[in-house]
Amino acid sequence: MPAYHSQLKHNACLGNMALLPIRTQFRGPAPTAGNIDNDIIDESLYFFKANVFFRTYEIKSEVDRVLIYITLYITECLKKLQRCANKNQGQQEMYSLAISKFDIPGDAGFPLNAVYAKPTATEAEQLKQYFLQLRHETGSRVCEKVFNTEDGKPNKWWICFAKKKFMEKSLSGPGQ
Repeated sequence: MPAYHSQLKHNACLGNMALLPIRTQFRGPAPTAGNIDNDIIDESLYFFKANVFFRTYEIKSEVDRVLIYITLYITECLKKLQRCANKNQGQQEMYSLAISKFDIPGDAGFPLNAVYAKPTATEAEQLKQYFLQLRHETGSRVCEKVFNTEDGKPNKWWICFAKKKFMEKSLSGPGQ
């Protein structure tokens, strides 16, 4: 069975990643998606549980590169949320994770440099801001899904995916 790919269309790119509209209150270069029902973060969350089992992923468009990054980031979010007792603590962890130092394509620590083009000097700062915006919004939505239980405890059907590695990669360094 093949992996799930994004059905979204894009108009602009940063490097070889699509710059997609997202529904968010966080500032950044992504256009706001006021009347769109599903954005790339919704798609990534929807396909996450199926896609996370794949060791390889065929990239069919620039939008798929965004989907890959968000899928890897969801795994990082789940690693942090498995240690949280409630939603408030989870939201604090998601904020901390979003603003923590992270690599972009072209940096030595970025795990998928073979798949992503190194941005030009002018695009690098905009790409970093785009990633930051995606990280904030993704963390917020993952936290909502994980703590959407009656008792306020983490949902075990989300947390059980914390140990999975999509494409055998991780955004965090070894041992983290």
